[in-house]
Amino acid sequence: MIIGLSVPAFTVIHVVITLIAIVSGFVVVFGMIGSHRLPKTTSLFWTMTVLTTVTGFMFFLSPTQVKALTPAAATGIVATVFFVLGLIALYLKHLYGAWRWIYAVTATISLYLNVFVLITQSFGKLSVLNPAVTLTSMVGPPFGQPTDFHFAIVQGVTLLIFVMLGIVTAWKFRRGPGLA
Repeated sequence: MIIGLSVPAFTVIHVVITLIAIVSGFVVVFGMIGSHRLPKTTSLFWTMTVLTTVTGFMFFLSPTQVKALTPAAATGIVATVFFVLGLIALYLKHLYGAWRWIYAVTATISLYLNVFVLITQSFGKLSVLNPAVTLTSMVGPPFGQPTDFHFAIVQGVTLLIFVMLGIVTAWKFRRGPGLA
């Protein structure tokens, strides 16, 4: 049980929050490429990104979860650093000067980390991507191990795409319509 919910029910909520963060994140990042801030979508993206990280850490409340620094916990810590920096750039520094490109890069990295975890979890839970997945790995840890070669290729291509996207976003996000 996690905050009164079964682990599968809590997992569904966490996944829905994450998917909303990813979809809104793509809208925000592509909006920045056109120098559009999209305040409502940006607010949704950051809220869902923070909730994704918070609910991710809440899995440690499950009695079956190992209480140690796992790759998931390390990813959550890295994600926290980047979303805090992005929120500082946006809400405290108001995107002035270098904070504009810092914001663009941290927003892109925050989106990338959500996608990174989505891919990792997909390879760990979907037999279409990983034939080693069993029904017992569908509910919670321990997960089926990702198929190494395919997993590495997908994550490598995703990283390459997001590095290019981050560079373009930082370069193109300029003062324009809707930017103070």
